[in-house]
Amino acid sequence: MINRTGFLWDEHCFWHSGGNYAQLAKVGGLVQPLVSGGLPEAPETKRRLRNLIEITGLSKELQVGSAPAATTEQLLRVHPEHYLAEFKRLSDEGGGELGLRTPFGPGAYEIAALSAGLVISAVNRTLDGDLDNAYALARPPGHHCLPEWPNGFCLLSNVAIAAKEAIASGRAARVAIVDWDVHHGNGTEAIFYDDPNVLTISLHQERCYPQDTGHYQDTGRDDGVGYNMNIPLAPGGGDDTYVYAMEKLVMPRLQGFDPELIIVACGFDASSFDPLSRMMCMASTFETMTKQLMQLSDAKLVLAHEGGYSEMYVPFCGHAVLEALSGSTVHAEDPMEERARGQQPNEKACAFHRQVVDELVDFFAI
Repeated sequence: MINRTGFLWDEHCFWHSGGNYAQLAKVGGLVQPLVSGGLPEAPETKRRLRNLIEITGLSKELQVGSAPAATTEQLLRVHPEHYLAEFKRLSDEGGGELGLRTPFGPGAYEIAALSAGLVISAVNRTLDGDLDNAYALARPPGHHCLPEWPNGFCLLSNVAIAAKEAIASGRAARVAIVDWDVHHGNGTEAIFYDDPNVLTISLHQERCYPQDTGHYQDTGRDDGVGYNMNIPLAPGGGDDTYVYAMEKLVMPRLQGFDPELIIVACGFDASSFDPLSRMMCMASTFETMTKQLMQLSDAKLVLAHEGGYSEMYVPFCGHAVLEALSGSTVHAEDPMEERARGQQPNEKACAFHRQVVDELVDFFAI
């Protein structure tokens, strides 16, 4: 069955530019500039996903379009006025840097607001019934951004802004955020840490980034206790570990919470070919996890693009997710599948990784 799947994107988001970095190090002293330039968070991973769905013809089966930028009112639900004002000032003056590893060029404020707007529109149109589900190709990403301290390439908290909008507009009362970006969703966690109306779940490589957050013992504060779930996974877990963690931890917790809306912070940096992680997932891993979430038929599903730094491989991961969301038979064959399967953990390693998950099942009393 073909779903009415939205694909929201905007060329302006690809024009966001970072500063004078060589991967994660600032250029200067002994650090030479890279030919490719800048931070790992670059437009080509997203642009090539957009190109791939056009070339395969999948775009013809999606509702493709852009959306308005987030309004100041919508941004203020998450970010304080003084932070937005400073961001806007630097953006208007030609760019700068705030927080940690969040450099930006001229016009970045408007681009970041547009990125948040794509996620808001994907959520609103899905909840309103215009779409069955949706994918927002948001850039810059957002899940590391705290209310007044951006970090990890993230300037505005896209998913949190969209979740707050869904609740404020009366479209949803219970929202779940599932973050399978390989890095801990520390910004999203902080924003909703005391909120029982928003369940936040993060699957991530343990102590990858940030190194001091994402602990499984961090379950919320005050009224929010029990509404934050961190699932730190050991490096090398691969497809088996992620699918098993979804089955044993994520799905039961979602079923117990019974959300009206699920927003996925959809990073593809847990793949075998990502330069910033060691988790060894495949394009089919993300497809399987998407299908698992689609089993929760009472909840609307929206995915928002986050990380993923392999220009070659991210498009195939994204295409696999969009195939699942739309129910389309248009398929992009994974050119690295054989190699990725050959890199999966052996039986003994899988048993170790499953044991880690089982211990978390016991901790969370699932």
